[in-house]
Parts: sequence; C-alpha cells; structure tokens
Amino acid sequence: MSTNDGTPGRREVLLVVHPDRDTTRAAAREVASRFAGAGMRLRVLDPDVRDLIGPDDAPCTVVAPEDNPAAGVELVFSLGGDGTLLRAAELARPAAVPVLGVNLGRVGFLTEADSDALTDTAERVVDGRYHVEERMTVDVTVTVDGGTVQRTWALNEASVEKKTRDRVLDALIEVDGRPVSSFGCDGVLCATPTGSTAYAFSAGGPVIWPDVEALLVVPSNAHAMFSRPLVVSRTSVITVQIDPDGSAAVLTCDGLRHIELPRGARVEVVCGTVPVRLVRLWNGPFTDRLVHKFALPVKSWRERHAR
Repeated sequence: MSTNDGTPGRREVLLVVHPDRDTTRAAAREVASRFAGAGMRLRVLDPDVRDLIGPDDAPCTVVAPEDNPAAGVELVFSLGGDGTLLRAAELARPAAVPVLGVNLGRVGFLTEADSDALTDTAERVVDGRYHVEERMTVDVTVTVDGGTVQRTWALNEASVEKKTRDRVLDALIEVDGRPVSSFGCDGVLCATPTGSTAYAFSAGGPVIWPDVEALLVVPSNAHAMFSRPLVVSRTSVITVQIDPDGSAAVLTCDGLRHIELPRGARVEVVCGTVPVRLVRLWNGPFTDRLVHKFALPVKSWRERHAR
C-alpha cells in the first residue's frame, strides 16, 4: 500500500481521542501500540495525547487542527462516543478520508465498534479488512437582510434554537420557497438520515434508514396544532426564517459549530455537496444496528412469557 505522499508502503492514521484521559488512556495506548507494531505512523492533535500514549510505545506526530491534519492519512481513528466521532468527521471531511469510531461512551450510534472489540478493530485496520460508505451531509447558509453572513455544514443536524430559556422562538418554515408553517417553539432541527437517530430522534422525529435520500425537519416543542416532523426530498431547499420582531436565535451544527442569529435571519439547509466517509467493518442490515444500539425488544409478549 502507498499513501498520498508518494512514499511506498507508508501508512498513517490520525488518532482522535476523547479529552477524558482516564477512560481513554488504555484504549489509546493499545491502538497506538498495535498500529506502530505494524509499521503504521500516527498523528495526534495535541501533545497531551502524545504523552498519554507514551513515546516509547508509538512515536507520533503532533499536528494542529487548523493545518488540515487528516490530509494524506489512510483514515481517522476515533476513540470516544458520537461526539468524538463528529469531531473526527470535521477533520476528515476536507481531506476526503474515512472515519472509524470505537465507542467508549454510552450509545455511540455512529461508532462502528464497542470497546470490547478494540483489538479486533485495530487488527482489521492493519489488515485492510474494512469497507467505506458515504453519508449525506447538509450545507447551511445564513443570510441577514439578503446578504450571506455564514456558510457551514453538518453530518447529523443543523438546529435553530432560541437563545435564552425565557423566550419563545418565532419561526417560519419554508420548503422549496413555499411557506409550510409558522409557530413559536424551542427550535427547529434539519437533519440527515444519519442524524435521524440523534437529536432529531430525541425531539420526536422518525428514524430514517441511511440509504434513504431525504432530509428531515423536526420542530422542537412547538406551540402549534400542526408541528409534525416533515420528510422531504434530498433536492429540497429548507428555510427557517426568524421573526424580525421576535427574539434572537442560535444555529448549532452537530453540537460543534455555533452561530448567533439576529432577528430576521434566514437559515437555508440543502443536501451537502461533500459527504462524510464512514468505515464499516462488518456487512449487515441497518435494522440489526438499530436493534443492537437501542437494545430494542424484538420478542413478542407471547415469546417472553412462554413457559
């Protein structure tokens, strides 16, 4: 195998670790040691991670987040929960490299493996026994008085929410330039199929299978008779208009990027032009992943009470 820098046989991985050092120290050292033993080079984002790994176990290079740290690596390896994987995806997307997540937290829906499969996961990477799938993103544009003030993106969701707890957010939702509904609410979430099992799910939205090409709109605690989630085409343009006479709001993308929205701002959400690439280790239907991650009961009451 050769990498983008033209050095034959050189393989490199960017390791992204949850900041809770106590819970990730052993996992990080195990992964780093396994990769180093296979002749793979490591990159990390800060000296603290390098120190917790230990320079004798796996020499690694510290790179700054603003320096496109994933450029040229084979993949980004995430140790933590979904939040850590989203941070890793933020780094991997500009470099068009895939992300592999190992869950050290609770549900970890985006992560591919749990902590008890850490050794096997690292071995599969070393052996190249994995495949990559692309996940839809959304591109988000904020305009004020007709002028664009911010552009960003999200893998899970872009949420427009009230800025303070004591105020209601007055919002108008439009789809493809046509108004759909206006109401007071806590917020409006615009999610991808990947994000349908995250914040949107908690807000009452449906689960959308990842291969369904659609976008999801979920009002949060809306004061309205009609405030049901909407599933629209991937070619649709979703707009959330903030009332010019109402309160200010905040746009949050994947829980990572926060943008203050003044009164009268418009947030436009469309299908993203650049996907996120996720590593998959095992083939299997999304249904099984859903049942496993949420521990869904799949036996009928007759089966559970059979003697």
